Amino acid sequence: MDTRLLHTFTTLARTGSFTAAAAELHLAQSTVTVHIRSLERELGTRLFDRLPTGALITESGRRLLERAEDVLDAVARLKADGDGALGGRVVVGAPESLCSSRLPGVIAALRATHPEVDIGLYAAGTAGCVEGLRSGRLDLALLLEEEADYPDVTSEPVAREPLALVCGPGHPLAGRERAADWAQLAAEDFFLLEQGCSYSDELERRLLAVPGARPRLTRFGSVDAARSCVCAGLGLALLPLTTVQEHLDQGRLARVNGPRIADVPVRLARHRRRWTAPAAQTFAQALVSSR
Repeated sequence: MDTRLLHTFTTLARTGSFTAAAAELHLAQSTVTVHIRSLERELGTRLFDRLPTGALITESGRRLLERAEDVLDAVARLKADGDGALGGRVVVGAPESLCSSRLPGVIAALRATHPEVDIGLYAAGTAGCVEGLRSGRLDLALLLEEEADYPDVTSEPVAREPLALVCGPGHPLAGRERAADWAQLAAEDFFLLEQGCSYSDELERRLLAVPGARPRLTRFGSVDAARSCVCAGLGLALLPLTTVQEHLDQGRLARVNGPRIADVPVRLARHRRRWTAPAAQTFAQALVSSR
């Protein structure tokens, strides 16, 4: 069997669109159609229902998908064993805060020692990273989570990310020696990161647990947006220290003396069943050694 057909099949199953699959594979859409028809003819079963909204995988297709991924994984291992090459492209998913703070230094150091390894970053929260690992779009992912309990994704803690509760320098809570309690914080406006950010979700839970609390909570998908609102004196935010340290040093932000908030673990995640290529292993080693 031509593994190109399996590659086209798994890509179409992931994207759900002939157009998207063709663009990702750098093929004409007609070629994707021919590949799928050839595979269906060879296997004697229909793999996709063609709908106006896209390609919907059939039950036969779902049964084939896991086996096809196993075959492609085995082929990738054979190629790596055959040429002994370390290089290649590694796509890493991570929260936007890590993409803008921790990872650039890791990638720069890796580029100096292993220029043949090409790292691509994909900014996403936990749900997006897990979906990317499942679909094969991501090779590795970093999760800011205490635990990551998924049957098909395995993870291990590789670092801890300190968090900082911050406000504008003119805010009433700036520079206070006496620590604010949860009841006082629940009366403030907060700019949190998007749903699915573990430490933002936990902060929201604690604020809403205060009896009679009515905190105004605004969610952003961007650290820059939340930080800018806080710098303007509009409220408070809980952000990774690395993303606000420069602003603290410049006096554009101030730390809030409040309840103790634990550092959040950085977990390195990968698909449980998929092989980790040498280039991805090299990135993982560089990440661990950067702690």
